[in-house]
Amino acid sequence: MKDISEIYKNPIFYYILVPALAVLWPVIIWGVYLPAARANLSEEMDQFTKAEQLIEELLAVDPERLNFTKGKNAASGFDYATAVQQAAEFCSIPAGNYKLSSGIITKSEGQKSQPANVSLKGVEVTKAARFLSTIQLRWSGLQCTKMALRKNKGLPDAWDVDLTFKYYY
Repeated sequence: MKDISEIYKNPIFYYILVPALAVLWPVIIWGVYLPAARANLSEEMDQFTKAEQLIEELLAVDPERLNFTKGKNAASGFDYATAVQQAAEFCSIPAGNYKLSSGIITKSEGQKSQPANVSLKGVEVTKAARFLSTIQLRWSGLQCTKMALRKNKGLPDAWDVDLTFKYYY
């Protein structure tokens, strides 16, 4: 019986193995990789179509996103009053149901920031959550550092919400 190491030393083994692999490789590509690539392509095209529709919906809701630019002028573009008003209008929160108080811009460790407190009175939990989500999605430098919920007694879904924000320029 021949030792297994002698098979690898025999050149006839390589004369058979190399052409067999050369024939087998295109068959594997044609039978396995090409269908998988086609399926992946169709999946990517479907995702692209869905993303395109989502972008159109976002732009229909907030067309000003196209005008918002990053850079040196972006820091001067943020204003708590405007941001809170836009988010409240989008969430159908009346102007009488929210109160805003903002602090001064401070610089700490080379980073400018500005704190603010927003109080929402008598709003539904879903509207409060939508308000928070909307304002933070619109302004990426805005972070909610504290949130307090108090239920109004006697009303089924009326809450007082206190939010503390910090905007980083």
